[in-house]
Amino acid sequence: MITGNAKDSFERIFRKAAQARLPLDSGDACEIAPLAGAGTGATKDTQVVVLTISSIVFRLLLILHFDESDSTRNYYLKESDERPFQEAFLEICNLCCGAMNQELLHYFPDLGMSTPYVLSARCLGHLPELKPGLLSSYSITLGGSVQLAATICVCAHAPIDFVADTSTIEDSSGELELF
Repeated sequence: MITGNAKDSFERIFRKAAQARLPLDSGDACEIAPLAGAGTGATKDTQVVVLTISSIVFRLLLILHFDESDSTRNYYLKESDERPFQEAFLEICNLCCGAMNQELLHYFPDLGMSTPYVLSARCLGHLPELKPGLLSSYSITLGGSVQLAATICVCAHAPIDFVADTSTIEDSSGELELF
């Protein structure tokens, strides 16, 4: 069972991470709005990047939906960037999931995070089979023109109740910590 406080906390942690990591430029607007269903807005070309954060008490899937359109490709690949689009986009998705992982570490000390992988968006219809305690989807607009979507799916293995404090802004741009 996931309490209302925990559901709200997972969603706020997602919003904070998405707004910090999905835009390439900190000045780019990142508008996030709820969607009615996990597959809403998907076309036959829509793909998803799936990342997992696991703990002893839950498994969280962060699923970022994208179409490799010209606007999305041009947004994430600058002229001098010679990498394939998916390589650049997977790096951004990994940073977003990593930001969520950092926030969740304040409440759950033993977390593991998967590497991102790409699937067809047709798999979204199977998420209810996981019997999630939280399943929510969002529309994301970056810089007024780039359209993405996201789905958060949390499966609980034990009762979860926490209240995340997402008011502080920490900038840890992937730097290494030395102990």
